[in-house]
Amino acid sequence: MSDQDQKPLLRVVNPDATPEEVAAVVAVLSALGGGAPAPAPPRSQWASPHRQVRRTLPHGAGAWRASGLPH
Repeated sequence: MSDQDQKPLLRVVNPDATPEEVAAVVAVLSALGGGAPAPAPPRSQWASPHRQVRRTLPHGAGAWRASGLPH
């Protein structure tokens, strides 16, 4: 279908409608949504499963010092 063949989304039947009234109706209908659903919010990295797995602790000579260093 081309753009000319599509039915209008809104048709004003009352010829006495002012531009302000039409704008108010369009604003209310726009606020109701009806468009595409909002995308899901990004997942927090604090809830990521890989953060629940503890890395192995260093052992052997210098282990105590290595345990405080970033991996």
